[in-house]
Amino acid sequence: MSARFADRVAIVTGAGRGIGAATAAAFAAEGGSVGVVDVDADVVDDVVGKITSAGGTALGCVCDVRDHEAVERTVASVVDAYGGLDVLVNNAGIQRYGTVESTSLTDWDDVIDINLKGQFLFARYAVPRMRARGGGAIVNVASVQAFATQQGVVAYSASKGAIVAMTKTMALDHAADRIRVNAIAPGSVRTPMLEWAAGKFVPDDPEGAIADWGSKHPLGEVITPDQVARLILFLASDDASAITGSTHAIDAGLLAKIGV
Repeated sequence: MSARFADRVAIVTGAGRGIGAATAAAFAAEGGSVGVVDVDADVVDDVVGKITSAGGTALGCVCDVRDHEAVERTVASVVDAYGGLDVLVNNAGIQRYGTVESTSLTDWDDVIDINLKGQFLFARYAVPRMRARGGGAIVNVASVQAFATQQGVVAYSASKGAIVAMTKTMALDHAADRIRVNAIAPGSVRTPMLEWAAGKFVPDDPEGAIADWGSKHPLGEVITPDQVARLILFLASDDASAITGSTHAIDAGLLAKIGV
Protein backbone atom coordinates (compact mmCIF):
# COMPACT_ATOMS: atom_id res chain seq x y z
CA MET A 1 0.00 0.00 0.00
CA SER A 2 1.30 3.47 -0.88
CA ALA A 3 1.85 6.18 1.71
CA ARG A 4 0.49 9.17 -0.21
CA PHE A 5 -0.99 10.59 2.98
CA ALA A 6 1.85 10.02 5.42
CA ASP A 7 1.97 13.02 7.76
CA ARG A 8 -1.38 14.23 6.38
CA VAL A 9 -4.51 14.76 8.44
CA ALA A 10 -7.99 14.25 7.02
CA ILE A 11 -11.54 14.71 8.23
CA VAL A 12 -14.25 12.57 6.65
CA THR A 13 -17.89 13.33 7.46
CA GLY A 14 -20.59 10.71 7.29
CA ALA A 15 -17.76 8.27 7.92
CA GLY A 16 -19.76 5.69 9.84
CA ARG A 17 -21.06 3.85 6.80
CA GLY A 18 -20.83 3.48 3.05
CA ILE A 19 -18.63 5.87 1.08
CA GLY A 20 -17.47 7.70 4.20
CA ALA A 21 -16.35 4.56 6.02
CA ALA A 22 -14.52 3.28 2.94
CA THR A 23 -12.83 6.65 2.46
CA ALA A 24 -11.72 6.96 6.07
CA ALA A 25 -10.25 3.45 5.97
CA ALA A 26 -8.48 4.16 2.67
CA PHE A 27 -6.89 7.36 4.00
CA ALA A 28 -5.63 5.54 7.08
CA ALA A 29 -4.32 2.66 4.98
CA GLU A 30 -2.23 5.15 3.00
CA GLY A 31 -0.65 6.63 6.11
CA GLY A 32 -3.05 9.42 6.98
CA SER A 33 -4.47 10.34 10.38
CA VAL A 34 -8.24 10.50 10.07
CA GLY A 35 -11.03 12.21 11.94
CA VAL A 36 -14.00 9.85 11.61
CA VAL A 37 -17.12 12.02 11.86
CA ASP A 38 -20.68 10.75 12.14
CA VAL A 39 -23.78 11.52 14.17
CA ASP A 40 -24.04 7.88 15.31
CA ALA A 41 -21.56 7.06 18.09
CA ASP A 42 -21.84 3.30 17.58
CA VAL A 43 -20.78 3.37 13.94
CA VAL A 44 -18.01 5.86 14.73
CA ASP A 45 -16.60 3.45 17.29
CA ASP A 46 -16.88 0.57 14.83
CA VAL A 47 -15.02 2.36 12.02
CA VAL A 48 -12.31 3.68 14.36
CA GLY A 49 -11.87 0.20 15.80
CA LYS A 50 -11.42 -1.34 12.37
CA ILE A 51 -8.91 1.32 11.33
CA THR A 52 -6.81 1.04 14.47
CA SER A 53 -6.94 -2.76 14.41
CA ALA A 54 -5.45 -2.59 10.92
CA GLY A 55 -2.62 -0.40 12.20
CA GLY A 56 -4.07 2.95 11.14
CA THR A 57 -4.61 6.18 13.07
CA ALA A 58 -8.11 7.52 13.63
CA LEU A 59 -10.03 9.76 16.01
CA GLY A 60 -13.74 9.25 16.51
CA CYS A 61 -15.85 12.41 16.41
CA VAL A 62 -19.59 12.32 17.08
CA CYS A 63 -21.04 15.41 15.42
CA ASP A 64 -24.28 16.69 13.91
CA VAL A 65 -23.08 18.51 10.81
CA ARG A 66 -25.96 20.99 11.13
CA ASP A 67 -24.64 22.33 14.44
CA HIS A 68 -22.01 25.01 13.82
CA GLU A 69 -20.65 24.85 17.37
CA ALA A 70 -20.29 21.07 17.17
CA VAL A 71 -18.58 21.37 13.79
CA GLU A 72 -16.14 23.96 15.11
CA ARG A 73 -15.33 21.73 18.10
CA THR A 74 -14.86 18.71 15.84
CA VAL A 75 -12.40 20.44 13.55
CA ALA A 76 -10.51 21.79 16.56
CA SER A 77 -10.34 18.36 18.19
CA VAL A 78 -8.81 16.77 15.08
CA VAL A 79 -6.29 19.61 14.75
CA ASP A 80 -5.42 19.35 18.44
CA ALA A 81 -4.94 15.59 18.16
CA TYR A 82 -2.81 15.55 15.01
CA GLY A 83 -1.33 19.04 14.68
CA GLY A 84 -3.17 20.38 11.67
CA LEU A 85 -5.57 19.62 8.83
CA ASP A 86 -4.82 18.85 5.18
CA VAL A 87 -7.90 17.18 3.73
CA LEU A 88 -11.65 17.53 4.21
CA VAL A 89 -14.11 15.09 2.66
CA ASN A 90 -17.66 16.43 2.95
CA ASN A 91 -19.63 13.22 2.57
CA ALA A 92 -22.46 13.34 5.14
CA GLY A 93 -25.84 13.25 3.45
CA ILE A 94 -29.39 11.92 3.52
CA GLN A 95 -32.13 11.24 0.99
CA ARG A 96 -35.81 12.05 1.37
CA TYR A 97 -38.46 11.58 -1.28
CA GLY A 98 -41.20 13.93 -2.38
CA THR A 99 -42.32 16.72 -4.69
CA VAL A 100 -42.56 20.39 -3.71
CA GLU A 101 -46.10 19.60 -2.56
CA SER A 102 -45.48 16.38 -0.69
CA THR A 103 -42.06 17.07 0.85
CA SER A 104 -42.58 18.15 4.44
CA LEU A 105 -40.88 21.29 5.67
CA THR A 106 -38.99 19.16 8.15
CA ASP A 107 -37.68 16.87 5.42
CA TRP A 108 -36.70 19.83 3.24
CA ASP A 109 -34.80 21.47 6.09
CA ASP A 110 -33.09 18.22 7.07
CA VAL A 111 -31.88 17.50 3.54
CA ILE A 112 -30.63 21.03 2.88
CA ASP A 113 -29.08 21.40 6.32
CA ILE A 114 -27.28 18.04 6.32
CA ASN A 115 -26.33 17.78 2.65
CA LEU A 116 -25.47 21.42 1.96
CA LYS A 117 -25.15 23.47 5.13
CA GLY A 118 -23.05 20.74 6.72
CA GLN A 119 -20.51 21.03 3.89
CA PHE A 120 -20.47 24.81 4.24
CA LEU A 121 -19.89 24.60 7.99
CA PHE A 122 -17.07 22.08 7.83
CA ALA A 123 -15.36 24.07 5.09
CA ARG A 124 -15.82 27.25 7.09
CA TYR A 125 -13.78 25.88 9.98
CA ALA A 126 -11.40 23.74 7.89
CA VAL A 127 -10.18 26.44 5.52
CA PRO A 128 -8.27 28.50 8.14
CA ARG A 129 -6.59 25.32 9.41
CA MET A 130 -5.55 24.36 5.90
CA ARG A 131 -4.31 27.86 5.17
CA ALA A 132 -2.10 27.60 8.24
CA ARG A 133 -0.55 24.44 6.74
CA GLY A 134 0.14 26.14 3.40
CA GLY A 135 -2.77 24.55 1.55
CA GLY A 136 -4.98 21.49 1.39
CA ALA A 137 -7.75 19.73 -0.48
CA ILE A 138 -11.51 19.58 -0.05
CA VAL A 139 -13.67 16.98 -1.77
CA ASN A 140 -17.42 17.56 -1.67
CA VAL A 141 -19.73 14.63 -2.40
CA ALA A 142 -22.51 15.62 -4.80
CA SER A 143 -24.47 13.22 -7.05
CA VAL A 144 -25.38 12.54 -10.66
CA GLN A 145 -28.73 13.97 -9.61
CA ALA A 146 -27.12 17.40 -9.69
CA PHE A 147 -27.12 16.98 -13.49
CA ALA A 148 -29.86 14.51 -14.42
CA THR A 149 -32.60 13.74 -11.97
CA GLN A 150 -35.85 11.83 -11.54
CA GLN A 151 -39.29 12.45 -10.15
CA GLY A 152 -39.82 12.87 -6.43
CA VAL A 153 -36.36 13.92 -5.22
CA VAL A 154 -36.74 17.69 -5.20
CA ALA A 155 -34.90 18.35 -1.94
CA TYR A 156 -32.07 15.93 -2.66
CA SER A 157 -31.43 17.14 -6.21
CA ALA A 158 -31.56 20.76 -5.05
CA SER A 159 -28.94 20.08 -2.40
CA LYS A 160 -26.63 18.23 -4.77
CA GLY A 161 -26.90 20.85 -7.52
CA ALA A 162 -26.02 23.52 -4.97
CA ILE A 163 -22.95 21.53 -3.91
CA VAL A 164 -21.63 21.59 -7.48
CA ALA A 165 -22.08 25.37 -7.69
CA MET A 166 -20.62 25.91 -4.21
CA THR A 167 -17.58 23.83 -5.11
CA LYS A 168 -16.71 26.07 -8.04
CA THR A 169 -16.94 29.22 -5.94
CA MET A 170 -14.95 27.74 -3.08
CA ALA A 171 -12.22 26.72 -5.52
CA LEU A 172 -11.92 30.29 -6.79
CA ASP A 173 -12.12 31.83 -3.34
CA HIS A 174 -9.30 29.71 -1.94
CA ALA A 175 -7.01 29.07 -4.89
CA ALA A 176 -4.58 31.70 -3.59
CA ASP A 177 -4.47 29.76 -0.31
CA ARG A 178 -3.36 26.65 -2.25
CA ILE A 179 -6.56 24.93 -1.20
CA ARG A 180 -8.03 22.84 -4.00
CA VAL A 181 -11.78 22.17 -3.96
CA ASN A 182 -13.44 19.55 -6.11
CA ALA A 183 -16.64 17.51 -6.07
CA ILE A 184 -17.61 14.02 -7.11
CA ALA A 185 -20.93 12.89 -8.59
CA PRO A 186 -21.59 9.22 -7.85
CA GLY A 187 -24.28 7.16 -9.52
CA SER A 188 -25.91 4.30 -7.63
CA VAL A 189 -23.49 3.14 -4.93
CA ARG A 190 -24.06 0.07 -2.76
CA THR A 191 -24.50 1.87 0.56
CA PRO A 192 -27.01 1.63 3.43
CA MET A 193 -28.81 4.59 1.83
CA LEU A 194 -29.29 2.66 -1.42
CA GLU A 195 -30.40 -0.43 0.47
CA TRP A 196 -32.89 1.69 2.44
CA ALA A 197 -34.32 3.06 -0.81
CA ALA A 198 -34.60 -0.43 -2.30
CA GLY A 199 -36.44 -1.64 0.78
CA LYS A 200 -38.73 1.38 0.66
CA PHE A 201 -39.77 1.02 -2.98
CA VAL A 202 -39.47 -2.74 -3.54
CA PRO A 203 -39.92 -4.28 -0.08
CA ASP A 204 -40.57 -7.76 -1.50
CA ASP A 205 -37.32 -7.85 -3.48
CA PRO A 206 -34.81 -5.14 -2.50
CA GLU A 207 -31.88 -7.07 -3.95
CA GLY A 208 -33.70 -7.37 -7.25
CA ALA A 209 -34.29 -3.61 -7.21
CA ILE A 210 -30.60 -2.91 -6.65
CA ALA A 211 -29.66 -5.27 -9.48
CA ASP A 212 -32.18 -3.54 -11.73
CA TRP A 213 -30.82 -0.09 -10.87
CA GLY A 214 -27.31 -1.34 -11.56
CA SER A 215 -28.37 -2.68 -14.96
CA LYS A 216 -29.37 0.83 -16.01
CA HIS A 217 -25.72 1.92 -15.73
CA PRO A 218 -23.76 1.15 -18.92
CA LEU A 219 -21.20 -0.89 -16.97
CA GLY A 220 -24.10 -2.98 -15.73
CA GLU A 221 -23.85 -2.84 -11.96
CA VAL A 222 -23.95 -0.53 -8.97
CA ILE A 223 -20.72 1.06 -7.82
CA THR A 224 -18.92 0.04 -4.63
CA PRO A 225 -17.91 2.43 -1.83
CA ASP A 226 -14.27 1.37 -2.32
CA GLN A 227 -14.39 2.49 -5.95
CA VAL A 228 -15.65 5.90 -4.88
CA ALA A 229 -13.04 6.14 -2.14
CA ARG A 230 -10.27 5.67 -4.68
CA LEU A 231 -11.48 8.69 -6.67
CA ILE A 232 -11.75 10.79 -3.52
CA LEU A 233 -8.20 9.90 -2.50
CA PHE A 234 -6.90 10.79 -5.95
CA LEU A 235 -8.54 14.22 -5.82
CA ALA A 236 -7.20 14.79 -2.30
CA SER A 237 -3.67 13.74 -3.24
CA ASP A 238 -0.76 15.54 -4.85
CA ASP A 239 -1.48 13.46 -7.97
CA ALA A 240 -4.35 15.92 -8.59
CA SER A 241 -2.31 19.05 -7.88
CA ALA A 242 -3.62 20.87 -10.98
CA ILE A 243 -7.28 19.96 -10.48
CA THR A 244 -9.65 22.35 -8.74
CA GLY A 245 -13.16 23.68 -9.22
CA SER A 246 -14.47 20.64 -11.07
CA THR A 247 -16.96 17.84 -10.51
CA HIS A 248 -15.99 14.29 -11.43
CA ALA A 249 -18.63 11.69 -12.24
CA ILE A 250 -18.17 8.17 -10.90
CA ASP A 251 -21.35 6.72 -12.31
CA ALA A 252 -20.52 3.63 -14.41
CA GLY A 253 -21.35 5.67 -17.51
CA LEU A 254 -24.83 6.78 -16.45
CA LEU A 255 -24.55 10.46 -17.41
CA ALA A 256 -22.99 9.55 -20.77
CA LYS A 257 -25.99 7.31 -21.45
CA ILE A 258 -28.43 10.05 -20.51
CA GLY A 259 -26.56 12.55 -22.66
CA VAL A 260 -25.70 15.19 -20.06
